[in-house]
Amino acid sequence: MRIALLAHLRHPIAPPFAGGLEAYTWTLADGLMARGHAVTLFASGDSDVRFALDPVIPVHHERSHAGLEHRGDAGLKVHLDDGYAAACDRIAAGDFEVLHNNSLSRLPLEQRRTAATPTVTSLHVPPYDALRWFVQASPAPGHRITAPSRAHLDAWWPDGAPPEASVLHNGIDPAAWPYQPRGDGSAVWSARITPDKGAHHAIAAARRAGLPLTLFGPIEEPGYWAAQVAPRLGGAIRYGGRLSGAALAAEVGRASVFLTTPCWDEPFGLAAVEAMACGLPVAGFARGAVPEVVGEAGALAAPGDEAALATAVTTALAIPRTVPHERVLRLFTRARWLDRCEALYAQARART
Repeated sequence: MRIALLAHLRHPIAPPFAGGLEAYTWTLADGLMARGHAVTLFASGDSDVRFALDPVIPVHHERSHAGLEHRGDAGLKVHLDDGYAAACDRIAAGDFEVLHNNSLSRLPLEQRRTAATPTVTSLHVPPYDALRWFVQASPAPGHRITAPSRAHLDAWWPDGAPPEASVLHNGIDPAAWPYQPRGDGSAVWSARITPDKGAHHAIAAARRAGLPLTLFGPIEEPGYWAAQVAPRLGGAIRYGGRLSGAALAAEVGRASVFLTTPCWDEPFGLAAVEAMACGLPVAGFARGAVPEVVGEAGALAAPGDEAALATAVTTALAIPRTVPHERVLRLFTRARWLDRCEALYAQARART
């Protein structure tokens, strides 16, 4: 199948990944290619050259328009709209059999475009005013919409989703996150270091629970790092840097519990699944999709409650490591995810 993948443009689609959306899109491209599909990645021009790459913009916009993602900057909006409009035109003219849209742009949602190219749109962010109406107006026979969790789907359609919308759980390659039968008694946290990921809560809970903690991830908001994270480091609490691939998997796998501390309605929580594959039970805040993802493989606390999170850490440590690992194998593998993607592509192409 000739497949176009349209990406978000804030960061390059290349390791080390800036976040879950970049990892999702890269893994999707890699997995579809491994299944014999002809994939063209429409992303920033500094994305991974191992893919057939059609640049939407020359470089990711956090480089060309640094810090403007959430500020309503008119110049950035024009830059992205121009890039996406031209990319959508190339996709329509490119004889692609399906488009998998992972962008946060309204333009691929236009019905004249989904009528030209069968489309699957995966939603990766909570509903917000600039995109909500366009998503909710876009279901059509040739357009399927997915959310990574039931909680996320319900957030977009609180009164019930249309038949064209469904849950598509994210998936990982378990071989890339090897199971480790024992941990070293420490806690680990891995995410973008921004206020909405709540690293400061993880530090507080680990100190209350008396566990060493290592934080991993890119420092995306230096002001938050300087004010809320760096001053809390020291002793058994350390920052391990930004790692990816086998290096990160090894660091995560040697720990005994994974902390997830979202301060927003997390659509899925890919880092938790990666840790679970390694055998780590999860202690976290019960917000967004976290309860759906973690299930029996962890213990959760009310959002923002650091004392309760410390108690959840102790509870999670008692869960056998086979439990989270088996949950991933049952629900969140890349093979299962890709099977579902291929079925959605067939539905969109059938236009029924």
